[in-house]
Amino acid sequence: MLLLDIDIAFIIEKLILATVILLGSLGVAMYATWGERKVAAVMQDRVGPNRAGPFGLLQPLADGGKLFFKEEIIPEGSTKFLFILGPGLAMLTACMTSAVIPWGPDFVTESGKVISLQVADINIGILFIFGVVSLGVYGVMLGGWASNNKFSLLSSIRAAAQAVSYELAFGIALVALLMMTGSLSMRDIVAQQHGFWADGYFTWNFFKQPLGFLIFLVCAFAELNRAPFDMAECESELNMGYHQEYSSMKLGFYLFAEYINLFISSAVIATLYFGGYNFPFMDAVSDAVGPLLFTLISVLVLLTKVICIILFFMFVRWTLPRFRYDQLMKLGWKSLIPLALVNMLITGIVILYALN
Repeated sequence: MLLLDIDIAFIIEKLILATVILLGSLGVAMYATWGERKVAAVMQDRVGPNRAGPFGLLQPLADGGKLFFKEEIIPEGSTKFLFILGPGLAMLTACMTSAVIPWGPDFVTESGKVISLQVADINIGILFIFGVVSLGVYGVMLGGWASNNKFSLLSSIRAAAQAVSYELAFGIALVALLMMTGSLSMRDIVAQQHGFWADGYFTWNFFKQPLGFLIFLVCAFAELNRAPFDMAECESELNMGYHQEYSSMKLGFYLFAEYINLFISSAVIATLYFGGYNFPFMDAVSDAVGPLLFTLISVLVLLTKVICIILFFMFVRWTLPRFRYDQLMKLGWKSLIPLALVNMLITGIVILYALN
């Protein structure tokens, strides 16, 4: 009976945590659209959204309402089931990856109960993320193929080719990180980056794997289909790309999935390379404040890193021009994959030298 009570409490705890993360992801994605417009406006010397509410803060709600009340249109020649499944799959895979990210340190209550701020601590956390991210391209492919539109089909083929090309370098960059950390668990990787400085060197993986981080970052741009890698949506060649035939909330799902992916990818980058919720002098802060306040500070630190990375993604989008398709493929196959292999080789040599 006691075991049953513990299991029910555990399930409720995880359900609450998953709900908070899901709603938080949706909220961040919603206001990332507002942030992106403001960043673009600042860089182009414009005002940006300023009509709906103070500073235009209600603009995302107005956009959401517009999409929600627009007419649902399904093209006559489309494959209806797959046409509806495409945006749903894109949204589902975007939300799934947040489950294995540790959003803060464990919180220990006065009764000694440990509450983990991670929905699932699986020992293959990175492989899970890699697998789910790979599935995400199926949402784009289904939408493009089922639309019965040549521009949408060409766009989905481009998206698939781009994903395959950059996932190779993406995976090899991660292998070098895994050789160093010796674990696939996101919790273990964050724990190894405790604080900021230890044993005469930085603890964050960014300082131990700078080349791997650069490759990972470029591949993240490609996986997110964001400029300068937005070949699947380039308006000048393919109109709107794979979601050209979509309207109402099905189009909203695709747009939302892009911004949720942006948020989750930034959280993964912060977790793998920038210490996650760790920060300098965290042990002194932990001793000075209570466990609840320390947990909140750690969560805020992680969110601050995530917002900084999101802003970086936005600055790059509104700064660099789009690649040509042949340039994009050349960068992936002839530059990033050889660099990732060299990085893995150097990492192996350094590990062997350190062990001896």
